[in-house]
Amino acid sequence: MSDNGPRIVVVDDEQAIRRFLHTSLTANGYTVFEAAAGQTALAAVVNHRPDVVILDLGLPDLDGLEVTQRLREWTQIPIIILSVRGQEADKIAALDAGADDYLTKPFGVGELLARLRVVLRRAPQPGDEPVFANGGLLVDLARRLVSVAGQEIQLTPTEYDLLRVLVTHAGRVLTHQQLLRQVWGLGYEAEAHMLRVNISNLRRKLEPVPTRPQYILTEPGVGYRLRVEA
Repeated sequence: MSDNGPRIVVVDDEQAIRRFLHTSLTANGYTVFEAAAGQTALAAVVNHRPDVVILDLGLPDLDGLEVTQRLREWTQIPIIILSVRGQEADKIAALDAGADDYLTKPFGVGELLARLRVVLRRAPQPGDEPVFANGGLLVDLARRLVSVAGQEIQLTPTEYDLLRVLVTHAGRVLTHQQLLRQVWGLGYEAEAHMLRVNISNLRRKLEPVPTRPQYILTEPGVGYRLRVEA
């Protein structure tokens, strides 16, 4: 097994799923480690220091949500949930616990590979400049400068704060509650209308066609994602 590719810990209690993911990911240049339960998953992350964790929710000892919460106590390693639980409430709970993305089984390998590229691209690297660029959109956090197709865009303080949160978590689905807490503060989690209004205003200022957004994407019933080119 080569150790040159990005390192992934695959956590699933079904051996067939682990074998399938191991074969698919190694064929695409990844180095894969496996765990069949929550406790062994936590140990594997400590021992192997992977670049990404692919995590099932239904584990025999610890629930995947608890594994996510425990990892978030000490690491910001990207976590992609891969689960048969497809309800919006399950996705929201996982994302609120600290997961970066959520795929429902059955899944396509191509989509999983694309999601992996996204979380790996947005993972902070030493010396990274706080600049986000996607197509014509440029956000320079150090200079508080936002431009589209070279034209500087004027945002309100709230619109800028909302965009800044999306940029610092680019590629990750952020729930409505996460965005409301981070932009407006505790106690505003139920004020979804404020979030919708500001997202609409951002799209009107940033998107070439606001009704068909290509930067700020909606995850229906869950939240929003700032698209990163895979």
